[in-house]
Amino acid sequence: EVEEAAKASHWAVLIAGSSGYGNYRHQADVCHAYQIMIKNGIDPDKIITLAVDDVANDDMNPFPGKLFNKPTGDGTPGTDVYAGCKIDYSGSMVTPETFVKVLTGDAAGLDGGKVLQSTKLDRVFVNFVDHGGVNIIGFPRTTMHARDLVAALTKMHSAGMY
Repeated sequence: EVEEAAKASHWAVLIAGSSGYGNYRHQADVCHAYQIMIKNGIDPDKIITLAVDDVANDDMNPFPGKLFNKPTGDGTPGTDVYAGCKIDYSGSMVTPETFVKVLTGDAAGLDGGKVLQSTKLDRVFVNFVDHGGVNIIGFPRTTMHARDLVAALTKMHSAGMY
């Protein structure tokens, strides 16, 4: 058991399911999560990030090309969480379909993009940052129903992906 645990890897799927400057915090929180994963030794090749990526360079952003996920006191510089945040799927690729493919390890139609390749020994962290409702989670142009998410998680379990 200890020997198996030593072979385990950590994987992360980080997703901001919204778009636009009004949802700034979603993309900032995903980039912050990315930075925490890196700081704690998670292999960047095992972190898969989905975000429309339209906030950092939005005309309304007073700090072009930067994102901050928490305020700081006057005179105290904030930490730019966008710096070094690798976004694997952006723009129109942020869909329920892409999310399911990433979770279930299905690279078909993703132009060589990263998908989970985890095993039953691995730990998989999924952080979905967005608005939701009863039995749905939001995406930029649509929603995902709970039954579809449960089906993806069930498929992952059946395939021994965690």
